[in-house]
Amino acid sequence: MTPFRVLGLALLLAGCGAAPPPPDAGRLAVATGPLPAMRQFSGRASEPPGRSNADMARDFLDLSFRLETGRDLPVLTRFEGPVTLRVAGPMPAVSGRDLDRLLVRLRQEAGIDITRTNSPDASITVEFISGGRLRGFVPRAACFVAPRVSSWAEYRSASRATLDWATLTGRDRAAIFIPDDTAPQEIRDCLHEELAQALGPLNDLFRLPDSVFNDDNMNAVLTGFDMLMLRTTYAPVLASGMGRDEVAARLPAILNRLNPAGDGRAARFPGPTPDAYARAVETALGPGAGRGARKVAARTAVNIAQSEGWTDTRAGFAWLILGRLSLTDDPVGSADALMRAGAIYHNDPLLWVQSAHADMQLAAFALTQGDADLALRLADLALPRAAAAENAALMANLMAIRAEALDLTGNSSEADRVRLDSLGWARYGFGGDQEVWRQASEIASLSPRKR
Repeated sequence: MTPFRVLGLALLLAGCGAAPPPPDAGRLAVATGPLPAMRQFSGRASEPPGRSNADMARDFLDLSFRLETGRDLPVLTRFEGPVTLRVAGPMPAVSGRDLDRLLVRLRQEAGIDITRTNSPDASITVEFISGGRLRGFVPRAACFVAPRVSSWAEYRSASRATLDWATLTGRDRAAIFIPDDTAPQEIRDCLHEELAQALGPLNDLFRLPDSVFNDDNMNAVLTGFDMLMLRTTYAPVLASGMGRDEVAARLPAILNRLNPAGDGRAARFPGPTPDAYARAVETALGPGAGRGARKVAARTAVNIAQSEGWTDTRAGFAWLILGRLSLTDDPVGSADALMRAGAIYHNDPLLWVQSAHADMQLAAFALTQGDADLALRLADLALPRAAAAENAALMANLMAIRAEALDLTGNSSEADRVRLDSLGWARYGFGGDQEVWRQASEIASLSPRKR
């Protein structure tokens, strides 16, 4: 579990200063009473992956035979036979519906025989605990999965050897730990990524444009690529205990059968990611560095991307981080970095989710400059993509920007309607009422009329 999962929620507001108090009637006139009902996604099947099977075979091997720490895994591991899942602890009702929809997708799209149970002998346990308890024991994790245990108590008493994924020859038990006091979208995102890792790949790769197995966290729910990786993991011709070479020899036939459209596509492997890039990104986004050090790290990531000749998602991500961290002290440089990120993302149809994030950043910047028309165009461009990615937090921010831009154009009635819709999505994306109001106030404060 990456320590900066919430980047997609927080990046917009990084560098905007301290949060203002909840809005008053002069700031958000239609939103001073009770919040509207929470908006939710109904769920839908993902689109098939749009890359070559040759590239995805390499991705599968790197995802399945290496840990996020860089350690190699000697053999493939998976659950053999039907998988059962139980829930322990106080799971919010909305999260129960999200989990049920996810299990349906895993059965239909990944072909995994997985069902819920109340038995303590379940293959996978999803345990909800307070965020304070989780962070008190694992400070840098928002949520995570561990092997060979079925409860928080077992995890806390387990030895390091017990919890070592590299010593597995197969999987029979795993536990996912999620805070019960965070936003519904955060819980859903944890369910998607951690359950996928409990079942299959254990690594993350910055180079992936279309996956939750990427530390940029742009994709929040399992994609067509992710489902293909899981379906491949559970292909009948594979089994726990197989080595990398044995799996590699079988992958072309598996992928050509499961994804025939990828057989004819040209490979475009973008090359490995240097450790220095990953360290720079972690410093730029992590909690341990000051703003100056974070900005230096972001510039380092950009320099690495340029020296490697990247024009892929890693280059866009580096420019996006630099743009956000430069907003306060270098608005011109910030705008340039954000536009570079947007150009990279828009140049590749596989990066449609990332382009929505970049457009949101640029729309927010346009709003600060009082350019309502540009803010509206960018928000309108990004909203359908944010909805397709099922990112309620991104949708809420885009709608809030759109509402402020409409106010600038004098269309106050439409602004009020959009603002209310934004708050409904914000309840799913950001959680509690106080956080919803805080986010709304942050966006409102970007408008020159509210400063």
